[in-house]
Amino acid sequence: MTNNKQQTTNNKQQIAYGSWKSPITSDLIVAGAIRMGSVVLDGDDTYWIEGRPAEAGRNVIVQRTSDGKLTDMIRAPFNARTRVHEYGGGAVAVKQGTVYFSNSADQRLYQQNPGSEPQPLTLEAKACYADGIIDSLRGHLICVREDYSDDSREPVNSLVSIVLSLESRELDVGKVQVIACGSDFYSSPCLSPDNSQLAWLSWNHPNMPWDGTQLWVADIQEDGTLGKAQLVAGGVDESIFQPQWSPTGVLYFVSDRTGWWNLYRWQPNGGGVEPLWEMAAEFGLPQWVFGMSTYGFESENRLICTYSQDGISYLASINLQSKQLEIIETPYTSIASLQVTRGRAVFIAGSATEPNAVVQLNVGTGEITVLRKSAELEISPGYISTPQEIAFPTEERLTAYGFFYPPQNQDYQAPTGEKPPLIVKSHGGPTGATSGTFSLKIQYWTSRGFAFLDVNYSGSTGYGREYRERLQGKWGIVDVDDCVNGAKYLVEQGLVDGERLAIAGSSAGGYTTLAALTFRDVFKAGSSHYGISDLEALVKDTHKFESRYFDGLIGVYPERKALYEARSPIHFADQLSCPVIFFQGLEDKIVLPNQAEMMVEALKAKGLPVAYVAYEGEGHGFRRAENIKRTLDEEFYFYSRIFGFEAAEGKVEWRRSN
Repeated sequence: MTNNKQQTTNNKQQIAYGSWKSPITSDLIVAGAIRMGSVVLDGDDTYWIEGRPAEAGRNVIVQRTSDGKLTDMIRAPFNARTRVHEYGGGAVAVKQGTVYFSNSADQRLYQQNPGSEPQPLTLEAKACYADGIIDSLRGHLICVREDYSDDSREPVNSLVSIVLSLESRELDVGKVQVIACGSDFYSSPCLSPDNSQLAWLSWNHPNMPWDGTQLWVADIQEDGTLGKAQLVAGGVDESIFQPQWSPTGVLYFVSDRTGWWNLYRWQPNGGGVEPLWEMAAEFGLPQWVFGMSTYGFESENRLICTYSQDGISYLASINLQSKQLEIIETPYTSIASLQVTRGRAVFIAGSATEPNAVVQLNVGTGEITVLRKSAELEISPGYISTPQEIAFPTEERLTAYGFFYPPQNQDYQAPTGEKPPLIVKSHGGPTGATSGTFSLKIQYWTSRGFAFLDVNYSGSTGYGREYRERLQGKWGIVDVDDCVNGAKYLVEQGLVDGERLAIAGSSAGGYTTLAALTFRDVFKAGSSHYGISDLEALVKDTHKFESRYFDGLIGVYPERKALYEARSPIHFADQLSCPVIFFQGLEDKIVLPNQAEMMVEALKAKGLPVAYVAYEGEGHGFRRAENIKRTLDEEFYFYSRIFGFEAAEGKVEWRRSN
C-alpha cells in the first residue's frame, strides 16, 4: 500500500501520486466540452458540426455569420451523422444558405432552406449517404451512397446524383441516379469550377484508402451522367488524398508516391502530373471518415495548407506560380478540417495548452480569430501537464515515438523518492495517430498524479509510408513492442514506477492493450474500451469498410486462420495475470459486445479481478455525458484499488464481475 501521509512542503502538500485532488473532474469534462468537425464555408458564413455529450451525443450543425452570430441550424431530434463506412464524416453540405445533411436516425438526406424546417430529400430505404457536393448548374447533389438493401451480400457503394430542383420536387424527390459504380469504395467527388468535369477517388478490396486509391476524372454529360473516365494517378501501392480543382481549373491532389503524402497537380492534354512541393512531411491523412481536408485555394495563385511533421501540425502558404512554401505562424500544434476561400482560412485547431477550437485566419493580415471553443475552461496553468515529444528505442534497432506527460498539480508533490504510476495509451485505428493537443481526459490523469504516455507506435500515420507499413503483417506484435518499450524507456529514465504500469486503449488500441497484457508481463493493470479480444470473430463479424483491412495487418482469412488464433488474447487468457476493466457499448457494430464478454468470462473463470461496464444505447465510442463521466471515474477508482492509493475524490462502487 502506498504511503498517503500528508505533509506540507514549499506551499505544496506532500501526498502520494494518485491521491492528488484535482479541479479537472469528470463533471468538468462532460459539462461543456464538445466535439468539433466538418467545417464548411458558404460565402461569408461558416458552418461546422458539434457533437454534444450533454445532448446524448447529438451532432448539431452550427452557423456563424460574419457578424459573429451563432445559430443551431437543426433542432432536436435531428442529428447530422451518416453511417457510410460506419465511421461517417461528410454529413453536411451548404450552398447559398441551404443546408443538406444526413440524419442519423433514418439515414435519409434532408434539405433545409433558410428559415424553414428540414425536408426529406431521399426516400426511406436501406441506404446512407456521405461526402455530398452541390452541382448548381444542374440542380443536383452528388455524393457517395452505400446501399445495403440486399442482405445476402455486402453493401454496394457508388457515386450518385440526386435531383434538387424545387420545380420538379413533386416528381423527382427521392430520385437517385448512379453515375459511377463497380469499385468497392468511392470518396471525394469534386467539381471543376465550370461544373463540366467531376473528379473522384475509388479503391477496391483488400486495400484501405491509405494503402492505394485511384484518382479519376470524367466529363459530365448534359443529363448528369459521366462520360468516359480517365485515370489520373494512383494504384494499389499509391494512396491519393483530397482531389480538388483550383479556381483556374487545374486538378490538385495529395499522393504518397515518394513515401510521404505530398501535394501534386495534374495538367491535362499531355501535361501530366508534377509535384507542387516535396518534403518529408505529411500533407495527407488516413481516410477513416469522409470530408477530411488539408488544403484549399485562397486565390488563383495561392494555396493554404496544413502538414504534419513528428506529430506536430503546421500551417503554410504555397505560391502556385513559384511553387514556394512559406510557414504561417500560429500558436497551434494540431490543425484539421481546413477550409479556404478568398481572404480567409477556417480550421479546427488546438495546442498543448488550449483545447480544440474553430479558428479563422485572415490571410491578408495574419490575424487569428477564435470563432468557437470546444470548452470554456478556467484552469490554472499549474494544473496542466505539458507534453514532451519523445523518441525511444524499440525492437530491431528501430525508433518509435510518443508524447510523455509528467504528473502536474500546483497544490501537491509526492513524497521524496516516490515515482508516479504510468498509463500507456495505445491509440485506435490502428492506422491513426495521436498528437500533443490539449486533452482534458489526459489532464484528468496527470493532475491526479499519474504519468501518461501517448504512443505513436509503428503503423501510426504522420511519419511517412515506411513507418506506417511497419505494421503490415505484424499487428499485435510491433504495436505491442512499442508500447512495452515506451514504458520500459520511462522506467529506465527514472521517470515512472516500474511496478505500477497500466495500459489502456479503445477499439484497435484496446486490442493492443489486451495483447500487451496477455503476451507480455510488463503491465500490472489494463483498461479496454470496446477493444478486440478475438481477431477471428472480428474478421467474421465486421463491416464492409474494414472487412479486408486485416489481410494486410495479419494475413488473408481463412488461409491464415492459425495466425489469427495465435494473436487473439481470448485464446491465451490463462497467460493473463493482472486485473482488467472493460467498457463496451451494446450497440457497437464495429467491435461487437461479445468481444468484451468472452474475455470477461475467461478472466472470471481464472479468478482474476475483472470488471465489465456495458452501456445501453452506445455504439463504437461513448457519446452520452453520463457514460463518459462514469467511464473516467470507474477507471480511476479501478487503478486506485489495484495500485493501492487512496482516491481523493470520484469514488465509485467498483463492480467486480467475479
